[in-house]
Amino acid sequence: MPDAPGGLTRVERLLPVLERLAGTRLRLRRQGEVAAPAGSVRLEPIPEIEGLWLEFANGGPGKPLTPGASPGLAPELAQIVGSLLSAERDAVQVAAELSDRYEEIDLIYTISEILGHTIRLDEAADRILREVSTVVGARRATLLVHDAEQQVLRIVAARGMGAQDAEPIEVDDACSVAARVFREMRIVSYDPTDPTAPNPGCPEGRNYRGQAFLSVPVLYAAPGARGKPIGVINLTDREGGDAFTAGDRKLVAAIANQIGAAIENARLVARDLGQQRVLRELELARDLQLKLLPSPGVLAGRVDVAARCRQAESVGGDFYNLLNLRADRIGVMIGDVTSHGFSAALIMALVMAASGIHAESAETPTEVLRRLEASLADELASTEMFLTVFYAVVDPKAGRITFANAGHAHAFFVSTRTGRAVRLEATRPPLGLATAAGEDAALTWAPREAIICLFTDGVAEALGGGGGGGGGGRDERFGEERVLGHVARLKDRSAREILESVHADLAGFTGGAPPADDRTVVILKV
Repeated sequence: MPDAPGGLTRVERLLPVLERLAGTRLRLRRQGEVAAPAGSVRLEPIPEIEGLWLEFANGGPGKPLTPGASPGLAPELAQIVGSLLSAERDAVQVAAELSDRYEEIDLIYTISEILGHTIRLDEAADRILREVSTVVGARRATLLVHDAEQQVLRIVAARGMGAQDAEPIEVDDACSVAARVFREMRIVSYDPTDPTAPNPGCPEGRNYRGQAFLSVPVLYAAPGARGKPIGVINLTDREGGDAFTAGDRKLVAAIANQIGAAIENARLVARDLGQQRVLRELELARDLQLKLLPSPGVLAGRVDVAARCRQAESVGGDFYNLLNLRADRIGVMIGDVTSHGFSAALIMALVMAASGIHAESAETPTEVLRRLEASLADELASTEMFLTVFYAVVDPKAGRITFANAGHAHAFFVSTRTGRAVRLEATRPPLGLATAAGEDAALTWAPREAIICLFTDGVAEALGGGGGGGGGGRDERFGEERVLGHVARLKDRSAREILESVHADLAGFTGGAPPADDRTVVILKV
């Protein structure tokens, strides 16, 4: 039995059945084989199989195969044999193609497994590049990822070369193939055996002739969005041949899409982890900063005092200090650094560290502020910031307050007999704004007949929420009068009750909106 496309073993098993149907012996004959004597056989071409016939052993042309047989039986049998041979041929071809593509299919599966078990690109990049370059037969390969801040392509993995030795590639580099592939978002390949192939590099300088290479963009497209380039895969020095095939290009492009999604996911995870880390650090900084502020309990038994500081951000520039001084005196300080956030928080921390030292060693409040300004000179100059500070030394037994005020507007003395408020005016400019010594100011009162009320801009300038229910309009400010009104109305109550009343009114006035500026209030009854 002669060979035919797809093999004939199954046809051989079918032929006895067909012979019984036809009532004659059957065989397959190829073109060019020795023919049987004329008139002793009938040859019927097999459809779809060129050069192959079905031979019937008796019955000449135009004669039935067996008495009573249909004249169309021979073509029908040939059609059956042809369909079977065609199916076997197609099956063999599919099996061969699957066998040829097994490595590629396995590669895509392997890379999916790699990317599915890691969220860090640097852990997967080297292995991915090794797998890809092995399948397409590239001795050298690189994976580059776009650095959006620096606008360069950085190598994150390499094979056949040291990644640490490669310089980043500028995205707008006109001579770099990788940069061009990234910009144009299309594949560039080069076959040095093709004399008509243009040099994709620069005519002078870097010249890529002599080695085939394949450069594929790594793209990422969010659902419903246009794809964007995020990197490039370069493959060169092909083993066993000079040119990468169309199949290689399709395979690497498919893998590049997988890598693109992985890179974007890794970036999102890293960004999320980074944001969580920043939030934790901000919370820690806030806790540390609040711990710098003293508890009113440090003056317990000497005066009735309440204080609260609420920052606009995690950290801020408002501060206060409460000090036990010699001769049963008390030191009270409040300050407001321009702006808020980390720069203001740094100045605030420095003030808290230095104010206690200077309050102990300086003779007057004015001298305390002068020394404090000298301590902060470098930081205030480098940050271009300044701060308002009110500092007073209170002698409860003598009924006397001596103070220095470096531009802090919201400092008041309130009489517990009349409820009348007196502003404790500025005695010098804010620290860091202009150098001026100034001088102390003083007030006296009868014992237990005074309240010192101190607060910052964030309280007086808080804007109304505009939501009704007793709250202020959107352009209305809380103002000094509201604060002083609570002090006057509750002058016979504890400092704590006065403070709570101010903050409750402030919350209702603003509609509970987050503060735009730090808010600090200190109430001291003496």
